[in-house]
Amino acid sequence: MSFRKRNIGLSAGADRAPAPNASTAQPEQASATPESNPGIRPSPDDGRPTTSTGSLSLDNLLAGHGGLPIGKMLLIEESGTTDFAGALLRYYAAEGVVQDQKIHVIGMPEQWGRSLPGLLGPADAGDEKKSDRRKGDRMKIAWRYERLGEFGAGVAGSRGWSSPMKRNGRVRGTQTLTRVAPAATSGDQTMTDGVQPAFCHSFDLTKRLTHPSIANINYIPLVPSNEPLFASIHKRLQQAISQSPPNTAHRVIIPSLLNPTLYPPETSQPDILLPFLHSLKALLSAPTTRITAMVTIPLSLFSRSSGLVRWMEIISDGVIELCPFPHSADALGASGAATSHEEPPQGMLKTHRLPVLHERGGGSDQNIGQDWAFTLSRRKFEIKPFSLPPAEGDKEAQDGAASGGMPKKADLEF
Repeated sequence: MSFRKRNIGLSAGADRAPAPNASTAQPEQASATPESNPGIRPSPDDGRPTTSTGSLSLDNLLAGHGGLPIGKMLLIEESGTTDFAGALLRYYAAEGVVQDQKIHVIGMPEQWGRSLPGLLGPADAGDEKKSDRRKGDRMKIAWRYERLGEFGAGVAGSRGWSSPMKRNGRVRGTQTLTRVAPAATSGDQTMTDGVQPAFCHSFDLTKRLTHPSIANINYIPLVPSNEPLFASIHKRLQQAISQSPPNTAHRVIIPSLLNPTLYPPETSQPDILLPFLHSLKALLSAPTTRITAMVTIPLSLFSRSSGLVRWMEIISDGVIELCPFPHSADALGASGAATSHEEPPQGMLKTHRLPVLHERGGGSDQNIGQDWAFTLSRRKFEIKPFSLPPAEGDKEAQDGAASGGMPKKADLEF
């Protein structure tokens, strides 16, 4: 039991009066805090800033971050003579142009930037059309539950949920209780007319992108000079980033690294290439910059069994491999889609490494080693689990695949 008076402090202590400039220091600190750039949002896994690769399915594959974290490099390997990796680079560059980010292309002329795919709109617009199609095709069996939300629908299915309204432990009719998303804070992206800007967009490869930021793409040519080639590339890249306004997001694109038609033969030596990749990683890891990088390499010229490619994979934060199917009707038919409404996959996608950022988490590696297939259409690059078609003798399974996997009405028993 205390006998001291409540209006007397424990001790005189230090002067707790606020400093005269304390009220003015807080606004200055708030104004110094940089606003979020367009196209950058916190990772749903650990909150670090993340940007989109231009492909919604590839964003969802990258260790649960919903995109490529800032300061990370993604290495795309491709076997064969196809150019699916080049299409991914164009999606990546087009997304940066639409988001008003600075693009740096190494080793390609200006014609490469003029061939970026045309903008269609937000990537979620296609999902809304699919949901409307499902509503028109769904079976009218349990009609009283049709107003309930679908299980696991959307990325934020666990947050934006709907459930029957309960009062005193009883369900009152079929009314739904919907949780409203919290308002955007000052650190989130700015919202125009109550609509949050799109994080990922969809593009059309048959069209050409028209945007004012295309003229601001920085092209770094592979020209010989007095200093080594990679040293001059790093110097120009560093100079272009330092001259940009603060808080500018940058995207570094290196198509067909070590391709003999672009690079001289001596650049494939480990003592020349690996220091350049280490210097690029140091540039990405600088705390005052917001940079991501995407690099492609042809495996038909440099095998994964070589020590050079293995070291490149170790330096990179994420490594995926594209294995296209042979160009024959039999191979494409044997690969088959899961249903008759889906396009057949054009190849296998292997995840060798994902940007799992630290030992306590910061990403999940559960997608490594799984069977994935990719499909490149004129509108999107889609990654989905790979499934073999039914056997030739299994007529029942073939009929089920042809009907989209839905049972017939006569087979339903109640």
